[in-house]
Amino acid sequence: MLRTPGGASPLARRRRLVAGVAALSLGALTACGGGGDEEGDGSGEGTTIELWIMEGTNPDAEPYVADLQAAFAEQTGATLDVQFIQWADAHDRITTAMAGGELPDVAEIGTTWAPEFGAAGALTDLAGSIEESGLADDLVPALSEAATVDGAVYGMPWYAGTRSLMYRADVFAEHDLQPPTTWEELREVALQLKELEPDMIPFPVIGGGEYSVDAFIWGAGGQIAEQGSDGQWASTINSPEAVEGIEFYTSLATEDELSVAAASTWLETDQLESFQNGEAAMVINGNWTVNTLLEADASWADRIGVVPIPGQTGGFSPSFVGGSLLGDFSSDEPELAWQLIELMSTGEFASQWAESSGYFPGQQSLLEAVQQEDDPLVAPFARQMAEAGASVPVTEQYGAIQGEQVIPQMLQSILSGDKSVQQAADDAAAAMDQTFGG
Repeated sequence: MLRTPGGASPLARRRRLVAGVAALSLGALTACGGGGDEEGDGSGEGTTIELWIMEGTNPDAEPYVADLQAAFAEQTGATLDVQFIQWADAHDRITTAMAGGELPDVAEIGTTWAPEFGAAGALTDLAGSIEESGLADDLVPALSEAATVDGAVYGMPWYAGTRSLMYRADVFAEHDLQPPTTWEELREVALQLKELEPDMIPFPVIGGGEYSVDAFIWGAGGQIAEQGSDGQWASTINSPEAVEGIEFYTSLATEDELSVAAASTWLETDQLESFQNGEAAMVINGNWTVNTLLEADASWADRIGVVPIPGQTGGFSPSFVGGSLLGDFSSDEPELAWQLIELMSTGEFASQWAESSGYFPGQQSLLEAVQQEDDPLVAPFARQMAEAGASVPVTEQYGAIQGEQVIPQMLQSILSGDKSVQQAADDAAAAMDQTFGG
């Protein structure tokens, strides 16, 4: 296995980093009195709390669950019943459980689900508990925003990931190229790679997902949609600023020919595969993919470079922060439910989950600690998330818009040459507004 200058493997360094973060967070937790009654008062004796979490996010979840159950029992006296459910079935299963009155006390939910389940009256507002625990100012803003609807907080940030610009550091070094810091530099370095590495795709422009283009919409000062003073949402994806971002992103393929035709329907997984196969020189992808690459081949540690997505003229373009919240589904034991949520989302257990899953905890202080460690394959993602994280429109209707693939269809119509950028954006806006009810 490849060793770093310090003598440890890349994965071992990452584990040490998280261990350090865990120690920091435990100190902070003790200082603010978080995590519930650490001595245990037995108030939950004879009570069972049911928890649903997603299967597959954490490849080694059994040790975590065993430790969590033991700690929760010691802290509260209650029994913790943990059930794993598949991501693909989770939304429908929760919806069915809502109708049948068979919801768990606490469940992991995707950040985009909070507005929907909150509007349905299934989730408890955690704003008061978060404030009383002294955690309100230490939550990752994009995650907190995704959970907040009209002042109510329908989930506690648990973990998240974000996307940054990954590039072939070895190829850049070979040709004395520097990672881009502006949009124009992104174009210029991709054009150079087109000439220097004719067998590589300089920058795949994918049309099967929305989160890459979202960064350029936000980077140009645009928004996907905005909420009016009457509470009604309306699409702004066809505004001049948003169109400017879409036009730059798609022009890398349609004008500069820095992508390939097949990428017009690629998902992020296809894009990652092209990078892993040595075909792509630069991609926008998530922090969780670094461990995927290293576990397949440790030599990737010397071949990957990461920087935040460059801003239009400097700084960073915002990147979507997605992940999971922990929601109280109107538990009959709200105090125990909150103690469980706080135990999982702060301190040792937040860090333990981050270590084994490859994601980041939902606390700003933990992100800052990761940045200070300055791991070149981790810190740039943490900086992206802390300084330039963003959320999609926080409304239950946006989930339907994503289900209808409105933005991917817009991108594909542009990349195929069927529509101009403005026409495609206008059509996307009209489709969104129909769902918004405008």
